[in-house]
Amino acid sequence: MARTARLAVPGYPHHLIQRGNNRQRVFLDDEDRARYLSMLRDVLREQGVALHAWVLMDNHVHLLLTPGEGRALSRLMQRLGTWYAGWFNHRHGRTGALWEGRFRSSLLETDAYLLTCMRYIENNPVRAGMVERAEDYRWSSSRHHVGAAVDPLITDHSLYWGMGNTPFEREAAYRAFLHEALAEESGRLSRAFLGGRALGSQRFLEHMSQDAGRSLHPGKRGRPPKAKPVPN
Repeated sequence: MARTARLAVPGYPHHLIQRGNNRQRVFLDDEDRARYLSMLRDVLREQGVALHAWVLMDNHVHLLLTPGEGRALSRLMQRLGTWYAGWFNHRHGRTGALWEGRFRSSLLETDAYLLTCMRYIENNPVRAGMVERAEDYRWSSSRHHVGAAVDPLITDHSLYWGMGNTPFEREAAYRAFLHEALAEESGRLSRAFLGGRALGSQRFLEHMSQDAGRSLHPGKRGRPPKAKPVPN
């Protein structure tokens, strides 16, 4: 059966996740992480893609990206994944696949979900019990957004800029937002990228469905109802 084409819409944010094959670790130390980010910087520039948030976990990566054109995300992830896997295998004396098949992604309605997705991504280490606060974790964009560091990889989105009139106001507002509970949104975001679905309002999904030429509305859970027998 042919795979459904991955949805990628220029000018809209997309939440991407790529896992290690069989959930194996893809970063063994800080040198691995630093090299991945260096490669990411180069392919972002090469493909004309804006990065709004990221986190490197031991066995997977989350990225929040806005492409300038439709095929840019696939080219970026293919280039980055192949390039990094070759370097990683050579450095650690291993062979074989590093990544788990295709990356997973979800198109997001910007106003409704961009900031929430940023928070979801940057709180991954907190949910994993690695740190108490997102900004305590070095390998994510959270330190940039709360003003603890400047991240050259990040293109700040206009919604982030709208959180305050000055850098101090924005950083303070985002820090408070980052520490808020996110249970309901976490489940919704997880289901969307695992299922490769768009996430947004009914109006957004209807508009994107027309552009994509297929329904982007989530299907009902469970088995479809059995057809009633036709009377003779």
